[in-house]
Amino acid sequence: MDGFYGDSAFTYEVGEVDDKIKQLLKVTKESLYKGIEMAVSGNRIGDIGYAVQKHAKSFGYGVVRELVGHGVGKNLHESPEVPNYGRKGKGIMLKEGLVIAIEPMINMGVKQIMQHNDGWTITTFDKKPSAHFEHTIVVRKGKAEILSSFKEIEEKINGKAS
Repeated sequence: MDGFYGDSAFTYEVGEVDDKIKQLLKVTKESLYKGIEMAVSGNRIGDIGYAVQKHAKSFGYGVVRELVGHGVGKNLHESPEVPNYGRKGKGIMLKEGLVIAIEPMINMGVKQIMQHNDGWTITTFDKKPSAHFEHTIVVRKGKAEILSSFKEIEEKINGKAS
């Protein structure tokens, strides 16, 4: 919009899936919002990753390290990188107005992934399911502003007309 990018991702079920996969999707989305809660001015990048990682790992899930969130602006992928793991109080200071994409990629099993020869396809090392949710946000004082939306997707999934 007006020369600026946005970025978003949503993982959804196709057909009947096991309750363990439904739980993975729920926890991954929760991890996204835990990270967003930390995306306020005065916090650090590590605070976001720590919140995502802590929540996902509390369920025994692996947190992908090779693929991370990022700054968003005139280019789709800009600095800074926004890992889904980290240490509280570490990394760059978040300043009001910074636009970033937070995008947890959480694996049911180990954290390791493999990129296939086509240069695009990624699978988990142990072939177990993975989930990915992403929002573009603006760092603000007190509470981040979410620029992307899952509203239309969730209305369709839940059988509501939009």
